[in-house]
Amino acid sequence: MRILELNGRTPDAAEIHRLVTINYGHFTSMQVRDSGVRGLALHFARLADGNEEFFGWRPGLDDEHRLRQLILHALGGETDASVRVSYLPGADPAGPPDVAVAVSDPASDDPLPPLRVRIDPKFRREWPEHKHSATMGLRRAQRLAEAAGFDDALSVGPDGLVREGTTWNVAFLKGDEVVWPQAPMLRGVTMVLLQIAMTMQGVPWTVRPVPASELPDFTGAVTVNSRTVRQEIGSIDDLKYPAGDKLAAIMAEAYASVPLDAL
Repeated sequence: MRILELNGRTPDAAEIHRLVTINYGHFTSMQVRDSGVRGLALHFARLADGNEEFFGWRPGLDDEHRLRQLILHALGGETDASVRVSYLPGADPAGPPDVAVAVSDPASDDPLPPLRVRIDPKFRREWPEHKHSATMGLRRAQRLAEAAGFDDALSVGPDGLVREGTTWNVAFLKGDEVVWPQAPMLRGVTMVLLQIAMTMQGVPWTVRPVPASELPDFTGAVTVNSRTVRQEIGSIDDLKYPAGDKLAAIMAEAYASVPLDAL
């Protein structure tokens, strides 16, 4: 399943050319299940913040309603799917940005093999608090990691603090407490939903600076994004984490308790 709509319709050749040649904008990615999305309001808030930051335009309630309709139109009756909503410059520079909705197959809910992660001290996203279209840096970090025999890359800042993965937040386990890094990074929707759910379930967690030197003290690590909440990290550089699914199970149970918001 591959669907792309621009402002609610299939883009023509000139519009597709503009889509692939203007690398400016921002987006959010979500998983649709049973015609609902976990944390839909957080996704809309992310897009509103991005529009204000990158286009100087703050959408109103009518714009949010229109966005819902654009997503539903692109889904075309599909109840389970992966959806990416992007804002990019419109043909009229003085007008509001265009909205592109891309629909593809839903992400699998099956657990994936543990990742082998490489620390990349040079990898840092621009405007880290936003999910934007300047993705070459993170893709390059992935390619360099793969070329070195790893699966993905983890950003550690010049201050020695763990930040984020290329397309994911990271969480660690220390004793019974889940530890989230505090650093310049994207505040992922899934991460926020998990933190709320863990609070409701009484799971201890904290957000604090995590120096790379502390990585050996943790007993597990997982990656978190809209596609997965239970992807274990088997190793970071030469450091290996013991096989086990305690942290992954905590994440899966917390995520399952998050209600779906109807589109």
